[in-house]
Amino acid sequence: MYENENPVFDNVDAYLEERLTPPDETLELTLKRQDEAGLPPMAVSPLQGAFLNILAKSIGAKRILELGTFAGYSTIWLARALPEGGKVITLELQDVNADLSQRNFDDTGLADLIEIRRGPAEKSLNILINDGVKPFDFIFLDADKIRYPTYLDQILMLSRPGTLIIADNVIRNGRILDDSGKDPSIRGVRTFLDMLKDHPQLHCTALQTMGCKGYDGFAMMYVR
Repeated sequence: MYENENPVFDNVDAYLEERLTPPDETLELTLKRQDEAGLPPMAVSPLQGAFLNILAKSIGAKRILELGTFAGYSTIWLARALPEGGKVITLELQDVNADLSQRNFDDTGLADLIEIRRGPAEKSLNILINDGVKPFDFIFLDADKIRYPTYLDQILMLSRPGTLIIADNVIRNGRILDDSGKDPSIRGVRTFLDMLKDHPQLHCTALQTMGCKGYDGFAMMYVR
């Protein structure tokens, strides 16, 4: 998360949230528990959560894969987009995060729709690949930025033509322009974006975002 230099961005987000994302006790409780656990405010914003929800609904996503559960805020938005019989598989490295997320999922009544897989995402992805699971319709990548390039190769093996992939935090407060290679997270995202250039399997774009979460953005990929 990055601090905003201009409070107008926070104020605009608050204005839009008041009108477009009605109060939601479940989501508010999830964020409250995140704060009480001492976790940093890394969850997507309410408007961004609704954005992911609408995208998943718009393609009729029945199988969703998420890399990076954190406290489960974005996972809840995605699970709410599922049609009957749908499933979200979400990957989380930290047990403390997974435990908190499971508690949140149980309290929302969405636990039957969500499966948390614990441990390094790279390992969990390899297990999914080796198990020959059905491809996913929608994939949200919001995990370790250093490993974005590795994750891309893996999630493509779990995709099909028509799969929509969203990668978060690809602008990094504009630091994506830093080509010094000193910051491994920036280096990972830059390598990831270089891989997207002229990728034979993907049709890609990116959106810069500014709001209560600071200056960042999404990369969006459609599997050909």
